Amino acid sequence: MSTNSIIAIERVLVHEGGYVNDPEDPGGETNWGITVKVARDSGFHADMETMNKNEAILIYRRAYWNRMRCDEMPFAVAFQVFDAGVNHGIHRSIQWLQRECGATVDGVIGPQTLERVVATDPVRLIMGFNATRITFYTNLDHFNRFGRGWMNRMSGNLRYAWQDLLI
Repeated sequence: MSTNSIIAIERVLVHEGGYVNDPEDPGGETNWGITVKVARDSGFHADMETMNKNEAILIYRRAYWNRMRCDEMPFAVAFQVFDAGVNHGIHRSIQWLQRECGATVDGVIGPQTLERVVATDPVRLIMGFNATRITFYTNLDHFNRFGRGWMNRMSGNLRYAWQDLLI
């Protein structure tokens, strides 16, 4: 595993915590932030409550980090895109990234998208991307119930962005 993927996954694990099965959460049953569907698609078929941190890390690496080609982006951008992929779905996260960097919006990370990401000022890209995420969150029906946690997540991500951009 790349150092960047380890850092990004550890950050997401702080946001996501452990086992949750809140009937009001549209994400449904999760452990370490991984939904039942993603777990099953990734080969984890045991009871969700039994998923350990190492299993979650492997799923995050394969199902999100690698699929989104995050190792091919500047880390400051990659983390934000990865976290959004985990929280909002890969396709949506990639579309937001593509809109911000001026690539064709098709929800697929290809050579054109990667070229545009690398050519775009990372500060502008991250600020626009996260503004889109905040707007998305505030328009969700469940914002009154979960919004405080989502905004804390975004506040943390903005701090990570600042830290990552200074490196």
